[in-house]
Order: sequence, then structure tokens, then C-alpha cells
Amino acid sequence: MLDLIKIVADELQLSRSSVENTVKLLDEDATVPFIARYRKEVTGSLDEEQIRNIDDKIKYLRNLEKRKEEVLRLIEEQGKLTEDLSKAISKAIKLQEVEDLYLPYKKKKKTKADIAKEQGLEPLANFVLTAKKVEDINIEAEKFITEEVLDVASAVEGAKLILAQNLSENAQYRESLRNRMLKYGIITATLIEKNKSNDEKQVYKDYYAHEEKVSFIASHRTLALNRGEKENILRVAIKFDEKTREFVNIEGINIFKNRQIENFLGEIVIDSLDRLILPSIEREVRNILTEKAEIDSTKIFKENLKNLLMQPPLKEKSILGLDPGFRTGCKTVVINKNGFFEIDDVLYLVEEMHSPKQVENAKNKILSYIEKYDIDIIAIGNGTASRETESFVAKVIKEAKKKVFYIIVNEAGASVYSASKLAAEEFPNLDVTARGAISIARRIQDPLAELVKIDPKSIGVGMYQHDLNQKNLEGSLGEVIESVVNNVGVNANTASWALLSYVSGIKKNIAKNIVDHRQENGNFKNRKQLLKVKGLGEKAYTLAAGFIVVPDGENPLDNTIIHPESYDIAKKMLAETNLSLEDLNDRNKISEKLKNLNVEEFAKKNGFGKETTIDIFNALCKERRDPRDSIPTPILKSDILKIEDLKEGMELEGTVRNVTNFGAFIDIGLKNDALLHISEFPTRINDLLSILSVGDIIKVKIKGVELERGRVSLTKKGL
Repeated sequence: MLDLIKIVADELQLSRSSVENTVKLLDEDATVPFIARYRKEVTGSLDEEQIRNIDDKIKYLRNLEKRKEEVLRLIEEQGKLTEDLSKAISKAIKLQEVEDLYLPYKKKKKTKADIAKEQGLEPLANFVLTAKKVEDINIEAEKFITEEVLDVASAVEGAKLILAQNLSENAQYRESLRNRMLKYGIITATLIEKNKSNDEKQVYKDYYAHEEKVSFIASHRTLALNRGEKENILRVAIKFDEKTREFVNIEGINIFKNRQIENFLGEIVIDSLDRLILPSIEREVRNILTEKAEIDSTKIFKENLKNLLMQPPLKEKSILGLDPGFRTGCKTVVINKNGFFEIDDVLYLVEEMHSPKQVENAKNKILSYIEKYDIDIIAIGNGTASRETESFVAKVIKEAKKKVFYIIVNEAGASVYSASKLAAEEFPNLDVTARGAISIARRIQDPLAELVKIDPKSIGVGMYQHDLNQKNLEGSLGEVIESVVNNVGVNANTASWALLSYVSGIKKNIAKNIVDHRQENGNFKNRKQLLKVKGLGEKAYTLAAGFIVVPDGENPLDNTIIHPESYDIAKKMLAETNLSLEDLNDRNKISEKLKNLNVEEFAKKNGFGKETTIDIFNALCKERRDPRDSIPTPILKSDILKIEDLKEGMELEGTVRNVTNFGAFIDIGLKNDALLHISEFPTRINDLLSILSVGDIIKVKIKGVELERGRVSLTKKGL
């Protein structure tokens, strides 16, 4: 059996002890955020990404070992397991290696080669491998004529079929062909002419006659080809050039180890390649390309989602939320500075569609709401009628008695939330349109708290997300949300169950129980009271406590990232410098006194873990800060920008809305985001995600404007 810990440690270039200890913690159901923050001594201070990589690798290898056991058992049952084959399977470190070795023994539909074997032609096939000339084969074939094998030609054909199948099941040859196709193969796409009308918007026009090396294809092009093929618009294939094809033919002949009848064997190789091997290898290579593309796409989605969730909240701002619409009007809500819903309304404000009286009424209502609820920001959804609503709002706020800004909000997923069970629980007396407007408004106050209520695939920051393996995507995005939620921390007395369900160690049912307990018994006064929640036992408490804070509670330590299991260390540290818990209200005093403490010496003297002690020291010295506070807040606007206002060369600021591997989409204040292509940077960029994040505010220059298509292209060259 393989040493799985060693394989993982070597592959990830980590110490064996770090990997072994991390795997043990994961096997005990410890969560990644908990291990990363509170078990640094055990893991050697591995971060979340390293821990997740260990988790992924060990799961893959354990599944591989299970598959090996199954394959060995299945071959053994056939009485065909040799010592060499057993060793080869046992040593394999890739699933594909195991499947290649198992292929000859795999149950499949009866083939012509199988029938030839049943007819007793296998000895003739073996004879071919040692024959000196074709005439010898024909003479030998006469011995195999029976009632089923009528003549020499039939016997020889049966032998050739057996050899072709044997070659197609040769693990080394398959591996070689797979690698060659990945390196030298050419992927082609052609339009299926009869279905051209199905591509109304010519989404796949660039691929109507497309050809490129497999080794060069970008992930987004792989996914585009897959989708075009699935929609029956494109015909996609992988082929070899003539030189490579000639090489693989010769390689196949060499496997037979008989160059004396090269032409005869060449016919078998060509048949085996065209009929059996290459179609199979092509499918495998397409799967490899798709898997890589899905990994890349998921990585982009994860990074974009993380940055979107980490958008800074505009705290204590009263929001007027507008969900625009033409015929049905603009659904309007007010959310006060504490996040509570105040009022909903419907305004008819599109001048081209609604009567002057309706438009005037809408203006007066907005001005009255601004004054009555002390509105700071108007949040406008970016869907249907957004452009017209923005134009209206830009005019109205000029008449307001106080300075009011507006912001265009990506409303992706608002309709999903509004129709959800959670929305119905939160606002049972409101219709779905009002709930959607509330979602739009609350995304400004606290993006994280609101966006966790929505299926992340509906948030609109992915690339081909609906084409990906949904189970894998869901798991990956769940990890991102878990990471962000635990990094930011959750207030025990204000968090929704949707937010709490992503806290380390807290399942959905327990999250709901926490909210129910809070409603029945009032606010939590300390972390320990969490243990009174139905279903929340010691294990869940240990995993969750450090990530749930109780501001203004009985114990000041409950509003820090210090875990309750380490409160004794914190108290001892404070006592060492003549401080008490009450002094935590005066951070300047704490910092001043603790700065004279030698933390490492203190840890060593008391037998405390060094990394944990340093974290406690830092938590005591600094007030708990929201990590999102260090990120620039969104751009707030007070006037409208029209596409007609744009001129080539104009410089302006925009907000990054989505990042892909071919470019970024930038909100510059128009209805549609503008594209900043990866080629429009001053220097060559290989990984756009390494320099741009969703939410970044960047300076760009207008490269081109297509008025008829409503498209704007941007550049960073010459800035």
C-alpha cells in the first residue's frame, strides 16, 4: 500500500508531520477555518489554502486506493491476476493508470475480436507476432478452418481483429497516445451548416472554422466549444498532423516487436487506431481539457466570489432601494441605518412610458422619503429600466435638501432570493418584488450578510458556471463563503441563520436553532450561552466559538478572535502586565503596557504554544476590526453618464464587476459594463486575477465606443 501522507507531503512540498497532523484533524471533522486559526502549533502554521490542498489530495488518494482494491478483486475473480499486474496496479498514483491497466479485463459488449477468440483464433494471432512473412501466416491459418471459420481469409481477419483489440488495450501505448494528443493534437471546430440559424446572436461565430493546438487552448475556449457542441451548432474533433500520425503508427508496429512483416502489422495498427484507440483517447483528452477548464473556471469564480463577499459594508447608512421596471413600475423600499425594513411603495417614473402626473408623484415621494427617513444613498438595481431610473434619480436628488448619492447595484440573484423560503420567513407580509428591492438595498449596507442568502451561482461573477460540474462547483463556492464568513466573524445577536450556517462547525439546523433561541430568550450575553442552544454540543461549540462574537457582552474577550479555550492565556498575559479584562475598553493602555512583554519568552515560560500566544497578544493589543474596512468603498454617484458622452481617449474611474481569464468587465456608470481585455494592459499579463479583483476601483481609458451595439472597450495603455 502506498504511503499516502508521504505522497501528499512531497507533492505539496510540506513536512510530513504537518500533513499527518492536518489529516488527523480533518478526520476528526475539524473545519478548515478552525484548523488554520486555532491549531497552528499542530499544523506548523499552515494557511487555509494549504489545508484545503491537503484535504483534496488525501481524498483523491484514498478514493484511488479504494478503486485499486476493487479492480484487483475484479481481475482476481476472473483468475487473471498475475504478480506483475498486481504490482503495477498497486504502484499506480493516478486513477487513469489504474483504468488503463484494468481495461483488458473490464466487462464490455462482445466484440468481433471476442468472437474470434471464441472461434479459437488466439493461437493464430500469437503466431502472427513471430511470423517471418505473410505467406507463413496464410499457411498457418489453414489449420484453423472450421465450420465457423470458413476459409483462410476469415481466419487471418479474426487474428488481425484480436491483435487490434490487444493493441487498443495496451496501457503504455494508450498513455503515450494520450500524452501526444495533449502535446501535439489539433482541436478543430466547424459549423454544422443546417443548424446555423440556431446561433441567432452568432455567439459561436469565432468558432465556425476554428483550429488550434490542444496544448494552447484556453479554458474559456474549451468551455465555449463544449457548449457549442452541446447545442448542436459546432462539430468538434481532435486530430494529429501527418508527422505525428506517422510516428504513432510506427510506435504501434514496434509494440508487436516484429519488423519482418511491417506492412501487414501496419494495417492492424491503422485499424486499431482509427476504429478503437483514437476515438477513445480523443474522448479522454476532451475530458482532461474539460476538467482543466472547469478547475480554471471554478478558480476564477471562487476568487471573484471571495472579493465580492469582501466588499466593504456602508454601515449606518439609510438606503432607498429601487428595483426598476417599466410596465409594473419601480418597486421602492426604505431600509433604515440599522438594516430594518421601513416601508415599500411602487413608483411610476419612466417619463417615456408613464404620465406626467405619475412622474411628478414619483419625484415628490422620493424627496419626501429622503427627508423623512434621512436617506443617505439610493441603490438602483441594474436590470430592466435601470438606465431610465438612474436618469430620473440623478435629476431628483439635485432638488433634495441634503446631499444624497446613488449607486448602481448588480441585482443578480435578487429574484432568486425574493422567491426563496428564507425571504418568505424574513418578510412574510411582503410580495416578491418588495423582497427583491430589499435585497438590492441591503447589499449596500452589508454585502456579505445579504449575499450569503443567495445561491452563489446566481450572483453573476462566474464564467460558464452552468456548464460546470455542479456538485464540485457548489462545494468549492461553499468553501469560499465559509472562509470569508469566518474571516470576518459573525455577531451572535444580529446574524441571520443563513449567515450563521457558514460558521465553522454550525450546520443549517443549528443555525436556525440559534436564531430561535435568540428570539425566545433575548440576546446572548456571552459565548458560553451558545451551549444552551438545542443541538449545539461541546464539539460544535469548540469549532464555532472563536468565530462568533458577542459585542457589548459580559466578557470583553467574547468580542475578540481569542478562542474561549485560550482565555486563561489571555488573562495570564494581562495579569503579567498588571492589567485586567476591564482594561480592554482602553486599547491605548493595553498596547502601552503589553509592548514591554516578550511574547515568545512568556509562551516558553508558561508552556504555551508560541503561535497561539502571539495571536492572543495581537488580539489584545488591537481592537477587533472588520477585515473589509481596509478595502475601498464603492463609487457613489450624483450625476449620470451617457454612452453618448464618451469619447475615445477619455479617462475615468470604474469598478471591477467580473474578472475572467480573457479580460475584466468594468462598471463605468453605463447600463452595460465595459470590457477591459487582457491585451489592453501596458505589460503582458498571464494571470489577470493576480492584479485585479471584483470591487477594485481602477482608472481606465476609453478605447472604443460602439453606439449601435451599446458596447464600450477600455484600455490601460497610455495612462
